[in-house]
Amino acid sequence: MRCSDIIGTVGNTPLVEIARFSPNPRLRLFAKLEGQNPTGSVKDRIAKSMIEAAERSGELRPGQTILEPTSGNTGIGLAMMGRRLGYPVKVVMPDSGGLERGQLLELYGAEIVLTPGARGTNGAIEVARELVQGGEYYMPYQFGNPSNPLAHYERTGAEILEDLPEVDAFVCGLGTGGTMMGVGKRLREHNPDVRLIGITPRLGQQIAGLRCLAEGFVPEVLDVSLLDRIIEVEADEACARARQLAQLEGIFAGMSSGAALHAALGLIGEMESGNIVVLLPDGGWKYLSLGLWAGHPERRTEDNKSL
Repeated sequence: MRCSDIIGTVGNTPLVEIARFSPNPRLRLFAKLEGQNPTGSVKDRIAKSMIEAAERSGELRPGQTILEPTSGNTGIGLAMMGRRLGYPVKVVMPDSGGLERGQLLELYGAEIVLTPGARGTNGAIEVARELVQGGEYYMPYQFGNPSNPLAHYERTGAEILEDLPEVDAFVCGLGTGGTMMGVGKRLREHNPDVRLIGITPRLGQQIAGLRCLAEGFVPEVLDVSLLDRIIEVEADEACARARQLAQLEGIFAGMSSGAALHAALGLIGEMESGNIVVLLPDGGWKYLSLGLWAGHPERRTEDNKSL
């Protein structure tokens, strides 16, 4: 594939069978490897979609600063594209995000505003909403931007169907909910009986990139009535599955990927045959400083706080 610039490499990620996780040969499990996007996560897709839509509508002026609340990945995608397209980027993110995400944001020239990690992205959203009031910034606001699910309807879902026309279940973590809404809509148009399974952390726990809906904030782009089920996953379960994924299949993915895989494996006992697709949102490289791969994740360190 030849592209005119790095933005052209967004999408077209591999769909890989992970056969060692299914003991039933009639029940096949496939992973959509979104860590293969240019900054290493599925959020590159929506960063591209939201910026392009804002340029077309005139909401984003030449050289205007983009402001966004994020747990890290959307901010990194926006920072990379802003650097390439000439937009300064300012991100508001929890201070528990890990060293690597902060370093990547700084590398792309983004300004970082840190909020208390205990408040998660909800705290970042509150601060970003205050900052945007002055009119200086353009805030894509991934949690309510229709270009978020549209990116996944037009591209991610279409890619899955091109590679695997028969999908019986789709498993995906819920952060903004945009991935599930876009992919789910595309899959349902193709097969009305496809099962859509959303993944969240248990109340009081944090899994980077995912949100617990029981905390009270449901993103505007997410319609939970379209889902067949929402499965809550423990943080320790997510970490264990992410390690197992690397050990059994050689796929180095992040904590939210481990959560989605853990939930997908629960479906194996419920289905006799079919194809399950689990979306792995990012690679594991941005989480090395958190100690996830050594079996003893640190919830926060003094180094993390200094980002």
